[in-house]
Amino acid sequence: MTYSQYERAGLVNAARAAGPDAPTLCEGWAVRDLIAHLVVRESLRVDATAGIVLPKLAARTERAQNKVASRDWEVLLDTVAAGPPWYSPLGLADRSANLVEMFIHQEDILRAQPDYQPRMISQGLRAALSRPIRALGALTLKKTPAQVSLVTPQGQTLVRGGAGGEPVTVTGQVEELLLFAYGREPADVDISGSASALSAVAASKRGI
Repeated sequence: MTYSQYERAGLVNAARAAGPDAPTLCEGWAVRDLIAHLVVRESLRVDATAGIVLPKLAARTERAQNKVASRDWEVLLDTVAAGPPWYSPLGLADRSANLVEMFIHQEDILRAQPDYQPRMISQGLRAALSRPIRALGALTLKKTPAQVSLVTPQGQTLVRGGAGGEPVTVTGQVEELLLFAYGREPADVDISGSASALSAVAASKRGI
C-alpha cells in the first residue's frame, strides 16, 4: 500500500466515524460536502471539475458537487475508497497530488471534531510529504506578503516563498508545514518575525 492509499483509507475511516453532517476545517463544508468534492475531483468530468482551479467556473463545480452530495452516503464513501479509475491522470499522480489531497482532507475532518487527538505520523509518511511540499510550497505562498521560510525543527529549510517583504520563519514538522502552506488552521507551527509581518501572513490567503 502506498502512502497515498494509506491516507485515502484513513480519510474514509475518519469520514465514516465523524458522520456526514460533522464539521470540517473547510469553511462551509460538512463531511458530506468534502467527500462529494473528492468524488467530483476524480470524476474526469471537465465541466464539473474546472471550477476547482478556475474561479469563473466555481459556480458550475459547486452545482455538480451539491448534486453528488445528495447521493447515498455509503455509496459516496465507497466511491472515494475505490480511488480514481486506472486511466485517470490522478491515478498516475497518486504518489504526489493524491497524497497531499488525501492527507490534508483527512486532517480537515479530524481536526474539526471536538474529540480531536493528534495522530502519530510515521517517518516514512513525513518523508513522503516532504517531496510535494518542496515542489508546491512556493506556489502555495505566492500571495503571502512576506518572505516566508518553512523550516523543520532540525533546521532544514524546505521552502522559501512569498510575495516579498519582511522575513517570516515558520517552524514545524513537515506535515504541519504542509497544512500551514495550504492555509489550514490550526497548524502546530511556530512563527517568528516582526509583528506587522506576522499580521500580514495571518491575514493572507495560502494554498493553490
